[in-house]
Amino acid sequence: MSLLRNYLAEKSAATAIEYGLIAALIAVSLVAAFTVLSGSISNTFLTLSAQIQ
Repeated sequence: MSLLRNYLAEKSAATAIEYGLIAALIAVSLVAAFTVLSGSISNTFLTLSAQIQ
């Protein structure tokens, strides 16, 4: 437990944890955006494909 406490007390460790949290937030945001936009993008390509044929 003291090893974890010492790791969290170091400034570089805190910075690494912050960067990890930022990266996780960006990843979650990207997944949410892709989920929301996937239907719209799929419909656009289906419409374009139908018009080409």
